[in-house]
Amino acid sequence: MNSIENNEVGIGAEKTGAYIPITLQEEFMNGMYSSVDKSTAAGLERLRREEGVTPSCELGCNHCCRHHIVANTVEAHTLAQYVKREFSAEQVNDLETRTRRWHEWDNSRPGRDPSLSPGEPPDLSEYDHCCPLLVDGACSVYPVRPVVCRTHYVSSDPLCCAATNDPVSTEDAPVKLASVVAASRKSSSAIREHIEDSGLDYSRSKMLLPQWLAIKMGWDFALSQ
Repeated sequence: MNSIENNEVGIGAEKTGAYIPITLQEEFMNGMYSSVDKSTAAGLERLRREEGVTPSCELGCNHCCRHHIVANTVEAHTLAQYVKREFSAEQVNDLETRTRRWHEWDNSRPGRDPSLSPGEPPDLSEYDHCCPLLVDGACSVYPVRPVVCRTHYVSSDPLCCAATNDPVSTEDAPVKLASVVAASRKSSSAIREHIEDSGLDYSRSKMLLPQWLAIKMGWDFALSQ
């Protein structure tokens, strides 16, 4: 078992509580998040000062939370530890329900193996697919959100972001601030090296966040790791 897996602590709602210690993986990832935030802030300031460009993203805008969010294993571990430590048992149960619902939606999409959803198919007619961590329009794990969430900024109208989830929309694609992502490249490289140094393949350590969430929390509908 590699060093990252050795640092897993507890699974499920019965393991929640402030007594859960901070792991070495969390310490590393929180340090990287701090570096990413500083680089992102500097990149945004440079755009404002030199090009007069400011992001249209603002508090309450969460269209990007309905995109496919990819995270690596260390990000997922850090996020799950935060949930176990900070969420109440009721909040964990609600999160499990939302995550299960996301998996049902994901498994029901065209081309998916129907055996992944045995029995009667769930009624998804009213389901608004989004990140299970989105609660009342806000990220419930904001301090430990993945790098992709920390560096995603656009200069286009928020409606363009919403339209990416609408197959019949005629809105233009959102204009992403690529230079902000580039500003955090050094930290992203350090994260990759950290994962590869533990013996894992970096590319294979990444998957959709709701899939990682189910695995790290030990829920029975999780995909095989």
